[in-house]
Amino acid sequence: MNDSFIKNFRQIITLPVVVIAMGYFVDIYDLILFGVVRVESLMQLGLKGEELTSWGTFILNAQMSGMLIGGILWGILGDKKGRLSVLFASILLYSISNFLNGFITNVEQYAVLRFIAGVGLAGELGAGVTLVAEILPKHLRGYGIMSIASFGVLGVVMANLVANAFDWRNAYIIGGILGLALLILRFRVKESSMFCNQNEKCEVKRGDFFSLFKNKELFIKYIKAIVIGMPLWFVIGILVMFSPEFAKELNIQGQVKAGEALMYAYIGLAFGDFASGYLSQKLQSRKIAFLIFLVLSILSIAYYYELQNATLINFYFACFWLGLFSGYWAVFITMAAEQFGTNIRATVATTVPNFVRGSVVPITTSFIILKSYYGILNSALIVGGVVFLIAFIALYFTQETFHKDLDYIEL
Repeated sequence: MNDSFIKNFRQIITLPVVVIAMGYFVDIYDLILFGVVRVESLMQLGLKGEELTSWGTFILNAQMSGMLIGGILWGILGDKKGRLSVLFASILLYSISNFLNGFITNVEQYAVLRFIAGVGLAGELGAGVTLVAEILPKHLRGYGIMSIASFGVLGVVMANLVANAFDWRNAYIIGGILGLALLILRFRVKESSMFCNQNEKCEVKRGDFFSLFKNKELFIKYIKAIVIGMPLWFVIGILVMFSPEFAKELNIQGQVKAGEALMYAYIGLAFGDFASGYLSQKLQSRKIAFLIFLVLSILSIAYYYELQNATLINFYFACFWLGLFSGYWAVFITMAAEQFGTNIRATVATTVPNFVRGSVVPITTSFIILKSYYGILNSALIVGGVVFLIAFIALYFTQETFHKDLDYIEL
């Protein structure tokens, strides 16, 4: 850690960064909680055997589908009405949905409320990252987003601790209460001056989501921004989320709990987000840092697959490595925010990470279909191979954004 980081620490850890980091912490808690309590909650609702996987996949996909829709909704509103309005409205929606999740009586209600929660959860990260990217100087914005991502992903650790200490229904209720309490802090955060200055220019078209598809250059840039992040959610959505099933196939010595696996993976993600963000600042390159972590992620998957007959501790250690080397989320969302103008930045920064999260739907669906033909291990390798190949190609053609000035608009 060099002196420049310590010197600039006070400039980085401002009120908006702290509040948004706390918001992302609650966001991750609520986002990942279903994965932690999936087996326990579905069993209490009367499901067993293969139903735990099939309904678990359906409910997870319902949540992620909600995030796809919410990503578009909140992104457009973030550019039209402001970054803060999205932070308020989205956290209110997902907090109420998670609170109500504690009172469900069947799996249909479970799926509906996870869908609604997904819509709400979609707004937190993109609006927060956009706000921080616009209020911090360009030589510090990477550090700011790194701090948000590193602290935020620890929400899964709290989700696992709460789920172990309380009934799964109470875990959802606690998540809802945390979100509502966070709204109080939001009142002290101010809107981005870049947005306010652009808002005064009536001729500027803001939040035009469809402009990303009308302009060939913007469209290609947008698609590349999405697919480079998909490997992370392959690792979390398949290898870690369904870790009990993988552990059984690998003959792990002991009972693997998804909540424990997710906790270790997200502890790794916290360290990885810090390391990748810091590395990108030192190298003054988002692309090189991203490339290094993609390669290391593949090596961690290879280690995961070599765990035949391993102990429970070694399996959880492998989950930590999966998370650590998938910890390029901070660099990924920074790159997405830096590639587009102020008038559609919130739209991009909100939709891109949520489209990546939503990629869990086709990824898990492909995995489930292939599983019946090739088995759990081979089907995951096939899906992961395709996802990583596409990401490497997209990254190669992605523009470096480290030194980019963000005070401009897309015409």
